[in-house]
Amino acid sequence: MSKIMEAQEHCKTAEKYLKTGLLKWKPDFDSAADEYSQAGQCYKIARDPKRSKECHLKASEYYLKNNAFFHAAKAIESAIIVSKELSTPEELYSMACDSSSLYQQHGSGDAGANILDKTAKIIEEKAPELAVKLFSQAADVSSVESSQHQGSEYISKASRILVKLQRFDEAVDSLRREIGFHLESGNANAVGRLTVAIVLVQLARGDAVAAEKAYKEWGNNCEVPEMQTLEQLLQAYDEEDRESAKRALASPFIRSMDVEYARLAGSIQLPEGIEPAPKATVRENAAASYVSVNSDSAAGGMYKAPDNKEIEEDYSKKADEEEDELC
Repeated sequence: MSKIMEAQEHCKTAEKYLKTGLLKWKPDFDSAADEYSQAGQCYKIARDPKRSKECHLKASEYYLKNNAFFHAAKAIESAIIVSKELSTPEELYSMACDSSSLYQQHGSGDAGANILDKTAKIIEEKAPELAVKLFSQAADVSSVESSQHQGSEYISKASRILVKLQRFDEAVDSLRREIGFHLESGNANAVGRLTVAIVLVQLARGDAVAAEKAYKEWGNNCEVPEMQTLEQLLQAYDEEDRESAKRALASPFIRSMDVEYARLAGSIQLPEGIEPAPKATVRENAAASYVSVNSDSAAGGMYKAPDNKEIEEDYSKKADEEEDELC
């Protein structure tokens, strides 16, 4: 028997369990759900994802009628896996939220956070905004319901996507949450590296003051290389030293960070820099400055030689005076 025919037989059996009669007053939801779940598996093997998804969702519906929350959540998770190439990101997002909620109602917080994380990875390329929401919700579930407490790991993924999307205001908030998770667990090394990340994001926002405040708030968790890099970088922006800022952003430490932050460092606008005042230049063959002949102060107290015309008039005057005396 082919897997398609086997799946059809399971569906027929499921319908029988749902029928009622004189001797059967209540549908057998649990048995019907099991049959639909097996039908979904058969359709999956037969490479018919559409009907496989439909059967798994029916199984979830009937498990839920019987208050079997874990099995209902698991059936939706199976529907997500078989239809990841078929369903839209919005449909996958909705199914992931439903599955996670049912896992939490059963008391399985780890599984609830895991399905959100798994679905976020599936839709990240096509719908990064929805992936951010799923990663953030996974962090929330993990911090409240999960025994593993992997909230920092989930929110870290959301932070990196936000940086990649250049949604810097949201990235700052996400990084603050990430730092909070690590502070709770006493992971100072991770806080130091995240301090560098949040400083870079603040500089990318064009807010050097906020970047300096972030360093003052969490800089005591930084190691020596991190502190040296940040102090050089912030000083360069404070002094508008373009070359120093460029060297700090290209430091090996920053280049070794997660790829999103390393790329961000290469795109941050450098400070304008303070240009030196231009030196005075003397133009060759320039005309002499005009100086009033009637101004002693303008002449600077220097002797001004008479021209030829003045000398001729002086000689003529003296000759006339000598002639008058002889007469």
